[in-house]
Amino acid sequence: MSAESTPEPGIPGEPGSTGRHRAKGSRRKPRAKRKGVLIMAWMAAGVVVLGGTGAGYLYFKLNGNIKSVDIDSVLGTDRPTKVDNGSENILVLGSDTRSGSNKKLGGGTDDGSARSDTAMVVHVYQGHKKASVVSIPRDTIIKRPECTDAKGIEHDAASGVMFNSAYTTGGAACAVKTVESLSGIRMDHYLEVDFSGFQKLIDELGGVEVTTTKAIKDPDSHLDLKAGTHQLDGEQALGLVRTRHGVGDGSDLGRIQLQQAFIKALINQVKHVDLFGNPKNLYNLANTATKAVTTDSDLGSVNSLMSFADGLKGISSSDMKMVTMPVQYDPANMNRVIVQKSKAKQVWTALENDRAIPKSATEGNAKGDAAGVVTSP
Repeated sequence: MSAESTPEPGIPGEPGSTGRHRAKGSRRKPRAKRKGVLIMAWMAAGVVVLGGTGAGYLYFKLNGNIKSVDIDSVLGTDRPTKVDNGSENILVLGSDTRSGSNKKLGGGTDDGSARSDTAMVVHVYQGHKKASVVSIPRDTIIKRPECTDAKGIEHDAASGVMFNSAYTTGGAACAVKTVESLSGIRMDHYLEVDFSGFQKLIDELGGVEVTTTKAIKDPDSHLDLKAGTHQLDGEQALGLVRTRHGVGDGSDLGRIQLQQAFIKALINQVKHVDLFGNPKNLYNLANTATKAVTTDSDLGSVNSLMSFADGLKGISSSDMKMVTMPVQYDPANMNRVIVQKSKAKQVWTALENDRAIPKSATEGNAKGDAAGVVTSP
């Protein structure tokens, strides 16, 4: 079973989602490849915790690597109220800019823009022992609120646009405002990584072991895996989390299923890496991690990330419930999805009140055809 449909013992009594497959004849048409990746908040932050054990020069070098965005200042007070119940909500984005080192990895035209190719809301429950992760499909048709980017440029609201256009339009602050508008809950933190940084992190970790139940071959993402167990290097891992046409129906929903399964494998891998056994490897990993992430200003230092990660390190993959925001295929365009408003409200209300996501919210929604293709050995 996929990460999305696997029962999660971390939240008792809450099995994963089931749903209907797309009707025959409505398969998505192949589209230009979009490359983007996700790394979980505690993955990046947890590495920094270890790297932060250094002092002096190393500390300041790592601190100088971190890029941050003052989202609170840009968004002001017109936001959902922060809920003081001990929980936290983190928006984690994978961006697919084609500039710099990403150009070689992703191909395509460097048009100076970027998209939030992958988006997940990570809700850490009170006590920081469990988490729910809600993937937001990038192809979701939404009403984007008016927003101001980090340069102070104002952008008008827009209807009938794809979710990932928010990041392209106004950067991190606009993406956060759009998620808050969709969910009605406040994002306490923001973490972003591009796929160049993702590849380097996987290589520094020595790869991630996964088992594929089917062969996956996608020339667009440079991925060619036979069915079986693999130790994926950074390039292969990148290909897996961004493939659309290598397995399943070629949809973004299928790719989300692969991403969620890979994230669980990644977290399991991190738990078993002896980073303290080799100081040089420890520093290299911390250096790579701090260069790879962009954070909100509250997390924009090694000390802040250390404190943040300390509260997340106890969460294992078995303590996570991973779902996709309830959507259905858009009758006007089967290559797009629209929000199932009543069910989505169940998801966001549960998180706002620090409760488990109800089973009823995850049943009968559109989903991809990549369930169970990737598992942790």
